[in-house]
Amino acid sequence: MAPTDLQNQTNSIVWCLFDDQAGCLETDCIGDEDGFDPVKIASKLREIGDDYDEKRIQPLIKCLEQAASDQMVSAFSSSVESLCQSWVVQRSEVASEKDLLKASVAVALYVKKNCPDIVDTVQGAMAAFLNTRLANWVASQGGWDNAISC
Repeated sequence: MAPTDLQNQTNSIVWCLFDDQAGCLETDCIGDEDGFDPVKIASKLREIGDDYDEKRIQPLIKCLEQAASDQMVSAFSSSVESLCQSWVVQRSEVASEKDLLKASVAVALYVKKNCPDIVDTVQGAMAAFLNTRLANWVASQGGWDNAISC
């Protein structure tokens, strides 16, 4: 899978993750000839990210709310890494890419639910984070379908 294809797929998945409107609730019109379906992947990511503790995320969101638009990717990345690190400390393990994915989705879902004024900026920051921090891992898993299954 070419990096550009993976980046486009990631952007589509993030868009669907944040979109509750008809555009991403219908699976008939989205997808490609390879069977890639961003709606199904976004739905699976929602399941992964729904298991979060709001008390751990709330302090991180203040950083996002105070970040300027051009600083949002860095603020999002720091928030995800901090949340992920708190989980890892509890388990005495090294953070995995799956942990980073779960943390990024948890932060995104919290923002979507509680901070509508920064949703668009965080959506872009999440796509950038996934495309820079997790793209190689997703590619090594054989694409998004396999990455969310492991």
